[in-house]
Amino acid sequence: MANLLYRLGHSSSRHPFVVITAWILTLLVAGGAFLAFGGTLTQSFSIPGTETEKVTDRMSEEIDGLDGLSARVVFQTADGSEITEEQQAQIAAALETALDTASVEAVVDPFATQAELEAQLQQLEDGAAEIEANQAEIDANQAEIDASQDEIDAQQAQIDAGLAELESQQSELDAGQEQLDAAIEAAKEDGTYAYAEATFAEQQAQIDAGQQQIDAARTQLEEGQAQLDAGQAQLDDGQAQLDEGQAQLDAAAEQLELGKRLAAAAAEIRTVSDDGTTALGIVQFSETAFTLEQADKDSVMDAITEATPEGLNSYFSADIATSVEGIIGVGEIVGVLLALVVLIVMMRTLIPALLPIVTSVIGVGVGVATAMAFSDVVEMSSVTPILGVMLGLAVGIDYSLFIVNRHRSQLRRGMEVHESVGLANGTSGNAVVFAGTTVLIALLALNVTGIPFLGIMGSVGAFSVLVAVAVAVTLTPALLGLIGMRALNKKARATVGAPEHHEAPVEPMTTWKAVLSAVVASALLLVIAIPALSMRLGLPDGTQEPTDSTQYQAYTITDAKFGEGLNGTLLVTAELPEAVSDDDLLAAEVSIAETLMAVEDVTAATPVGVNDDNSFIAFQVIPAEGPSSQSTEDLVHELRDLTPLEDGTVLGVAGEASGNIDISELLANALPIYLVVVVGLSLIILIVVFRSLLVPLMATFGFVLSLFASFGAVVAVYQWGWLGGIFGVHDPGPVLNFLPIILTGVLFGLAMDYQLFLGSGMRESYVHGMDARRAVVAGRRHGRAVVTAAAIIMMSVFGGFIFSHINLIRPMGFGLAVGVLADAFVVRMLIIPALMHLAGEKAWWMPKWLDRILPNVDVEGAALERSHPVPHAEDADNADNAAVAESESTDDAAVTEGEADTKA
Repeated sequence: MANLLYRLGHSSSRHPFVVITAWILTLLVAGGAFLAFGGTLTQSFSIPGTETEKVTDRMSEEIDGLDGLSARVVFQTADGSEITEEQQAQIAAALETALDTASVEAVVDPFATQAELEAQLQQLEDGAAEIEANQAEIDANQAEIDASQDEIDAQQAQIDAGLAELESQQSELDAGQEQLDAAIEAAKEDGTYAYAEATFAEQQAQIDAGQQQIDAARTQLEEGQAQLDAGQAQLDDGQAQLDEGQAQLDAAAEQLELGKRLAAAAAEIRTVSDDGTTALGIVQFSETAFTLEQADKDSVMDAITEATPEGLNSYFSADIATSVEGIIGVGEIVGVLLALVVLIVMMRTLIPALLPIVTSVIGVGVGVATAMAFSDVVEMSSVTPILGVMLGLAVGIDYSLFIVNRHRSQLRRGMEVHESVGLANGTSGNAVVFAGTTVLIALLALNVTGIPFLGIMGSVGAFSVLVAVAVAVTLTPALLGLIGMRALNKKARATVGAPEHHEAPVEPMTTWKAVLSAVVASALLLVIAIPALSMRLGLPDGTQEPTDSTQYQAYTITDAKFGEGLNGTLLVTAELPEAVSDDDLLAAEVSIAETLMAVEDVTAATPVGVNDDNSFIAFQVIPAEGPSSQSTEDLVHELRDLTPLEDGTVLGVAGEASGNIDISELLANALPIYLVVVVGLSLIILIVVFRSLLVPLMATFGFVLSLFASFGAVVAVYQWGWLGGIFGVHDPGPVLNFLPIILTGVLFGLAMDYQLFLGSGMRESYVHGMDARRAVVAGRRHGRAVVTAAAIIMMSVFGGFIFSHINLIRPMGFGLAVGVLADAFVVRMLIIPALMHLAGEKAWWMPKWLDRILPNVDVEGAALERSHPVPHAEDADNADNAAVAESESTDDAAVTEGEADTKA
C-alpha cells in the first residue's frame, strides 16, 4: 500500500492539473446529480416494527384521514386583547388559503370548532332541562292515569258489589221458585190445587216480577261494566303510551348522561383560550411527516402568514416550521475559519494552510452531493448530510494536514519537492488510509443496529470519509506539487537542510509523573462522565428551538394558554372484541374514555374516529406534560400495560410523542450492542497495527473514558442545563436519542486516528532500537504537534456546529468537540503515554504464535522510507543524532532481514 501511495502521490504532484481537473469534474457531476435526482429530507425519524408504527398502520387500515401530518397554527393578538368577530372571520379565511396547496387535505377553523364544542355542551344542558320537563309532564300524566284508575277501580267495586247482591237475590228468587213448584206439585197430588190455584198464580206473579227486577238491574250493571271496560281500555292505552314515553325518556336520559361523561373527559380540550386572546388552527395534510415536501410546508406558512390580519401574530408548530434545508450556517463557517487560523499559526504561511481547507471543501462537496442525490430513493433525515459535512470537513482537513505536515518536514530537511510529496503520501498517506478505514468501519457498523435511518447516516458518513481519504491522497499531492517550495515560508526556505530541523535526543518521563498523569487525567474524565448515569433519550420539541423562532413561540404559547400536554398529544386506539350497534357506540366510547381518564397524568380523552362497523375506535389523549417529559414516557407504558381490558378490548398507543419514546428506547437498547462491536473492532485493529496485546487494551480503555466523558458533558449541558447560556440551551430536555450511538461510532474512528498517529511513532522508535520508555516520549514528540493541530481543527469544525441553525445538530457538534478534546489532549497525550511508560517493555509483548499469524501492517511506511531516505538523516554537527541514526540503520537492517525471514 505504501509503495502504491508513493507512486500515486509522486504522479499527482507531477501532473497537478490533471488531478485538479478530475476532481472539479467529479464535483460538478455530483452537484448535477443532486440537482437532478435529490429528494426531500425529513425532520422525523422512524424505525420499522415499533409499537407506534404497528398501531399507526392498523389505524390507517381502519380509519381514513388520521395518518396524515397535522400541523398547528397558533393565532394570538399582538396587544393581548380578545380576538374580535371580524378577526375570527379573517383567521378562518387565512386558514383556508392553505387549501391552495395540493397536499393539504383540510383545515380546522378554531372558532367554528370551539363554537361547535360549546353548542354541544349547550345541547347537553338544554337536553337535561327538556328531559326534566318531559319527566314532570309524564309524572303528571301518570298521576292523572293513576287517579282515573282509582276511580275505575271504585266503580268496578260498586258493580261487583251490585252483581254480588243480584246473585244473592237471584238465589233467593230461585229458592222461592223451587218452593212454589214443589207446593203446586203437592197440591195437584192431594187434589187441593183447584182451591189454591189463585194463590199459586199470585205467588208466581210475584216471583216473575222479582225476576224482572233482577234482570233489569243486571242489564244496568252489565251496561255499566261495558262502559267501565271501555274506560279501562282507554286508560290502559294511555298507560302504554306513557310507559313508552317513559322508556324513550329513560333512553334519552341515559344517552344524555353518557354525553355528559364524555364531555367531562374532553373538558380540557379547547381551540380558543379562556381569555379569548389565542386560537389554535389545524392544517391537515394528506402526506405523512416522512413524505411531505418542505416546499409544501413553506407554501402553507407563507400563505397563512400573508393572510394573517393586522393586530394578530401567527406561529407554526415544529411539525412544519422546523426547516431541514440548508447544510452550512454561520456557526459552521466560523468553525472552518477557526481551523484556517490554526493552520496559519501552525504553518506560518497562508498557501499551505489553505490546502487542507480547499481539499476538504471539495471532498465534502463530492461526498455530500453524491449522497443527497439518493435522497429521493431512500428516506434520509435532515441530519444525514450534515453529519457527512461535519465528518468530511473535520477528517478532510486533518488527513490533508498530516500529509502536508510530513511533506513540509521533509522539505525543510532538503528533500526534492516531488520526491517529498510521494514519500509523504506513502508514509503519512498510508496512515491516513488506515485511519480512514477505522472511521469507515465504525460508521458502517451502524448498520448492525438494525435501525434504518442510523444505517443510512453511517453509510453517508462513511462515504464522505472515503471521499475525504481519496481527496487527501490525490488532490493534496497535486496541490503540493503545484505550489512547490511555497509549502514553506521564506524563513524556512532559507534554512532548508540546516541542523535545526533535526530532532533532539529524548529522555523518558519520570515514573511519579506517569502515575500522577494517569490517575489525575482518568479521575478528571470519570468526574466529567458522572452525569451520563442519568441520561434520558428523546427527540427535541419546540422548546429546544431558538426563543425567537415561530415553533418556539407556538409551543410556549400553547403551553401557557392550553396546557403543555396539548403539545404531546397521544393517539390511543381501541379494538373491541366485537362490533357494537350505533345505539351502543356512545356507551363503548364513554367506557373506554373513562378507563383512560382513570390513568394518572391523563388530562383529557376524546374519540376522534371510528371504523365502519363500530369495532375500532381512535381516541385523542392529552397527557399532563409535554412530549419529552418523563411523565409522558411513563404514561405511554402505563396505557400499553392496560391492554387487554376486562371485556377483551385491545388498546394501542401511537402519535409523535409515542413514536419518539419507542425510537429512543430501541436506540438505548442498541447502544450496548454497538459499543461491544466497536470495542471489539478496536481491539482487533490495534492488535494488528501495534502487534501488542496491552497497547490495544490501553487504547480501548482510553476510548471508553473519552466517550463517557463526552456523554457526561452532553447530559450536563443539554439535559441539566449547565452553562446553558453559553451554548444556547434555554430549555433543557432529553439527550438526542441517536446521539450516543453516533458519538460512539465517530469518536471511535477519531480516537483510532490519534492512536495510530501517536502510537505508530512510538512503535517505530521501539522497533528501531530505542528502549520502550524513551520510545513513548519520542513517539509523542514526533506526532504531538500535528495531532494537537488536528484536534484543535476538529474541535473548531465540530464546535461550529454547536450553534447550527438546526437544533438536532447542536448537541452532536458539542459532544464531538468535547470527545475530541478529551481523547486527543487527555487520553492520547497523557493517559496512554503514562500507562505505556508504566508498562515498559511489557507494553509490546505478544505471544509468538499470534505474532506469526497476524499480517504485518506497516502503517507508517517504514519500509518505503528506508528505500527513499530523507536527506540529512545523519548530521555530523550532532553526534547524538548520528549515534541514533547509526542505531536506526542497524535496526532497519535487522528489521529488513527479519521481514525477509518471515516472508521465506
